[in-house]
Amino acid sequence: MIQSYSKKGCPYDNARIESFHGILKREEVNLRTYQDYYTAKKALFDFIEGWYNRNRLHGSFGYKIPQ
Repeated sequence: MIQSYSKKGCPYDNARIESFHGILKREEVNLRTYQDYYTAKKALFDFIEGWYNRNRLHGSFGYKIPQ
């Protein structure tokens, strides 16, 4: 397996993770202030496992929830 690295300003190799990071920043990170690393880690885990993976509509699934 060869790891893919896209050139700067060319995110096509990593489009899915770039999209996820954009959603994570827009819907969670930029809306809150975290007191410390552990608070941030728990909040991000709760967002990903509690909202993003279970309740958020995903275009790749025909705008249905993953479950």
